[in-house]
Amino acid sequence: MGVLSGIEPAKVFEYFEKICSVPHGSGNTKKISDLCASFAKDLGLKYVQDELNNLIIYKPGSAGRENEEPVILQGHMDMVCAKTADCTKDMAEEGLDIFVDGDFVRAKDTSLGGDDGIAVAMILALLSDGSCSHPPIEAVFTVDEEVGMDGAAGLDMSLLKGRRMLNLDSEDEGIFTVSCAGGLRTDCSIPVDKNNIVIINDSRKNVCYKVTIGGLIGGHSGCEIDKGRANAIKMMSRFLYGVSDELKSLKMCNIEGGKFDNVICNNCEAEIVVDCEEAGAFEELAKRYDTDYKNEFAVTDPGISLTVEKINLYSEKPAFSTDDTLRFTRALFLVPQGIIAMSSDIKGLVQTSANLGIVKVKPEKLQFSCSVRSSVASQKFAVRDRIEAAVTSQGGYITTRGDYPGWAYRKDSKVRDVLSRLYEEESGKKPVITAIHAGLECGLFSEAIPGLDCVSIGPDLKDIHSVNERMSISSVERLYKLVRRFLEEI
Repeated sequence: MGVLSGIEPAKVFEYFEKICSVPHGSGNTKKISDLCASFAKDLGLKYVQDELNNLIIYKPGSAGRENEEPVILQGHMDMVCAKTADCTKDMAEEGLDIFVDGDFVRAKDTSLGGDDGIAVAMILALLSDGSCSHPPIEAVFTVDEEVGMDGAAGLDMSLLKGRRMLNLDSEDEGIFTVSCAGGLRTDCSIPVDKNNIVIINDSRKNVCYKVTIGGLIGGHSGCEIDKGRANAIKMMSRFLYGVSDELKSLKMCNIEGGKFDNVICNNCEAEIVVDCEEAGAFEELAKRYDTDYKNEFAVTDPGISLTVEKINLYSEKPAFSTDDTLRFTRALFLVPQGIIAMSSDIKGLVQTSANLGIVKVKPEKLQFSCSVRSSVASQKFAVRDRIEAAVTSQGGYITTRGDYPGWAYRKDSKVRDVLSRLYEEESGKKPVITAIHAGLECGLFSEAIPGLDCVSIGPDLKDIHSVNERMSISSVERLYKLVRRFLEEI
C-alpha cells in the first residue's frame, strides 16, 4: 500500500507517488522522463521523447470525437530540490519521503515537487481514464523549467497540432493565469590576478570568522518577490561592504549562498579574516547589523539572524586581498535586488524585478547568478544592463542565458470562457483572471504556435521551492474534476 492509497482521485495520487519515488530535480530528468514514457507504453499510447528528455504523449479522441481539434495538456517534470540543513538525503539519487498532514501532502525535510509533479500526475490520470469523453489529447511534459525553461525552448513545437492548451503549472485554485512575465538569467564573474591572493598563516596576527546569515524564509523569486523578504546574499554583501569601509584589514576567503538563481536565497555563509587588533570592532559591527536586520525584517522575515563564529586558521589559508574583497562585495551590493517597477496597467502586479540567487568562489574569481523578470521586454534588458554595469565597474563580465518571452493577454479566449463557466458551476464563485510576474512556459508555446489559446491553472500549493512546500488534497480533487469536465465540454 502506498502512502497516498485511498486518497481521491486515486489515479492522480497513485501517479504522483510514483513520480515522487524517483529523483527529478532540474538537470536530472532522465529517470522521470523514462518513467512517464513507460506509463505511455503501458497505456498503449504513441509518444515522442526527445534528447532533452521532453516527452509528448498522444491520445486519440474518444468515440465520436476523433476528428476534433486536439487539446494540449502541459506541465513540467523537473522540481526545485530544497532540503533542511541537517537532511542527509541525496536528492540527485533518492526519491522523496512523502506523508499526509491533514489536507496536505508534504515531504519530510525536503521540497515536495508539487510544482509541477501534480500536473504530470493529473495528465497521466486523464490519459488512463477510459470513461472520460475528450478530443484528441497532446500531453506535453517538459524538463528544466525551473532553471530557464530550457526544455520548452528546445521542444519541437511542430509536433503539436493543437491550438488550445491548458498549462497546469499554477499554484492557486480559482485563479486563472492568462499572461506572464518574460525573463532571462545572468552569470557574472569577477576575476582576480592570482598574484593578489594572500596567504594567511599566522594566528598571532589574524582572526578568521565564519559569518552566517540564515533563518530566512526565501521562496520563489517570481511568486514571492513582492513579499518583502530578505535575500541572504544581499544582506551578506551589505554587511561585508559596510564593514570593509570601517575595517581596513578585512579579507574574504570564501562566500557561498543559494542553489538556484530563481529562488530568494535564505542562507549565505562567508569566511573572512581581520587583523587581531580589529577583531573586537568586527564583532561589534556584526552585532549591530544583526540588530538592524532583525528590526528591518521583523514582519516579513522574523527569523533572520547574522552570526559570527571564530574558526581555526589552517596552514596557508588563501584569502583575497582587501582591494579584491572590496571589489567583490561592492559588485554584489550594487546588483539590483527585488522589485524594480510595478505595473501601471494591472493593480498590484510586479512588472520588473531582479533576484541575486547564487554566489560562490571559484579558482581566482567570484561568480554569481541573477534572475531577471519583466512583462516589458525593454525593462528586462535594461535590468540586465544595470547588472552588467555593476559587474564591469568592478572589473568583471557577464553572460546571458535562458532568455524567454512573456505571454500576452488574449482578449478573445474560448478556453478561458469555458473554464470560467465550469468553475463557477462547480464552486459557485467566479474565477480570478490574472497575470503573474513569474515566468510560465506558456510564453514559449504562444510564441511558437500562432493563435494559441491558453490558460494556466493549478491546485493550491503553498511555499513552493522550499522545505515547507505542501499541496492541498481537496484542491487537487476539485481541479481534476474541473479539467475532466473541460475536456468533455470544450
